[in-house]
Amino acid sequence: MTLTELRYLVALAECGHFRKAADTCNVSQPTLSIAIKKLEEELGVDLFERARHKVSPTPIGVQVVSQARTVLQEASNLVALAEQGKDPLGSVLSVGAIYTVGPYLFPRLLSGLRRIAPDMPLYIEESYTAALRGKLSSGALDAIFVALPFTEPDVVTRALFDEPFVVLMPDDHPLVKETTIDPAALADHKVLLMGEGHCFRDQVLEACPGLQESIIEHNARDHATVEGSSLETLKHMVAGGLGITVLPESAASLALYGDTHLTVRPFSDPPPARTIALAWRVSYPRHQAIDILTDALRDE
Repeated sequence: MTLTELRYLVALAECGHFRKAADTCNVSQPTLSIAIKKLEEELGVDLFERARHKVSPTPIGVQVVSQARTVLQEASNLVALAEQGKDPLGSVLSVGAIYTVGPYLFPRLLSGLRRIAPDMPLYIEESYTAALRGKLSSGALDAIFVALPFTEPDVVTRALFDEPFVVLMPDDHPLVKETTIDPAALADHKVLLMGEGHCFRDQVLEACPGLQESIIEHNARDHATVEGSSLETLKHMVAGGLGITVLPESAASLALYGDTHLTVRPFSDPPPARTIALAWRVSYPRHQAIDILTDALRDE
C-alpha cells in the first residue's frame, strides 16, 4: 500500500461518495476507485459498503481509516521535521479557518505575516469545523482557526480572543430604539441565521432563549426556510428587508453597504460571545511557525 492510497481511503470515508472524494484528491473517479479496490484486495477485507448514492466504511473499515489517518499524520510530521531542520519558516504552512472566521481574520493575518515573516509561504482555506477537524487530523492542514469548545485527540488549542455578538437590523426596526438588546427579545422577531452545519448558528441558538421555536414558527408561517450561506449573505438579506440577524462583532462592519439603512446594536451585559482559538497537532514540529501565526494577529 502507498500513502497516496491511504489519502484516497480517508477522503472517501470523509466524502461518502467516489466522485466527491476524487474531486477532493484532484484525480479521476476511476483512478480513486481502482486504488481503493487494490487496497481492499491487499488487505483481504471490504473496507466500504457501496450503496447507490452513498459509500460508508464497514466496521473494519472504520478502524482502518482511523489508522490511515495516523499514518498520514506521522508521514506529514516526517516531512515537517525535515523542513524544520532547513528553515521552520521556509516551507508552506497550511492553515484553515471556519467560514465565519476566515473572511475577517485572514486579511489581518496576512497583513501581520507580511511584516514579521514575509518569506513564509502560506496556504489558506475555509470550511466547516468538521471538515477542518478531519484535515488537521490527517495532516492536510497544519493549523486551524476555530471557535471553542474544540476537542480532538492529540490536538492542542490556544485561545486568541473573545468576540461578542451583535444584532444587525434595518434602522426602522422596533428594536432600534433599544440601546442594548436582551437575547430573549429576539424570539419575538424574525431572525435570519446561517444554515445547518455552521457552528455559529448553534452558538446563537444557545445564547438566545426561545429562538429555535420562533424560527420554526416564522418559517411555517412564510412557507419557506430562509437561511444564509455566509455572514455576508445574511447582511444582504437584512438589507433587503427579510429580517434581522446576529453577527460576530468582526463581521458587523457596514462600510461596503454605502447608504443602506442598517443599524448594529450590542447585546445587554453579559453579551453572548465566542472564543476564537488556534488548534494544531501535539506532534507538529514547527513550533516557531505556530507562534508566528499568533504573533501576526497580535501585531495587528
